[in-house]
Amino acid sequence: MIVLGIDPGSRVTGFGVIQIEGRKVKYLDSSAVKFAEDEDFFKRLKAIFNQGLILAQAYNPDVLALESLIYVKNASSLAKLAQARGAILSGVLHHREIPVCEYAPNLIKSSVTGFGHSPKDSVGKALQLFFGKRDFKTTDESDALAIALCHFLHAAPAHKNIRSLSC
Repeated sequence: MIVLGIDPGSRVTGFGVIQIEGRKVKYLDSSAVKFAEDEDFFKRLKAIFNQGLILAQAYNPDVLALESLIYVKNASSLAKLAQARGAILSGVLHHREIPVCEYAPNLIKSSVTGFGHSPKDSVGKALQLFFGKRDFKTTDESDALAIALCHFLHAAPAHKNIRSLSC
């Protein structure tokens, strides 16, 4: 089973891809796509959609894992994040319909580091212990990989048939 973990954002979108074989997990890829701050927001949404489609075509994932939306003080930022999330979801699901699983930020951090309020650099360090030395270019990249790993630790062992998955 291939899990695509995505940390969506309107300026930086991270992704991490893992392969699950029974009780083993294998790192496949991770990266982040950065958009220029001065680029028109709606052009960024189109690029985010296209990136989702490219990722889905490249890895043909069986499940998409995302961080659930969090409360932010700025409503405008939340609206942009929600739109970016919708764009990447649309891109991935345009390729083919797959289950989508959401995980709370504290659960993701707790699953990877053992503490739900760990700083972002701790997530990257814990991932390196799990997958070996990696050079994460952004915390969005390591967060996306942590989301995919969280799915492995919480949902993946429970399913025998991906078609019956409900997250």
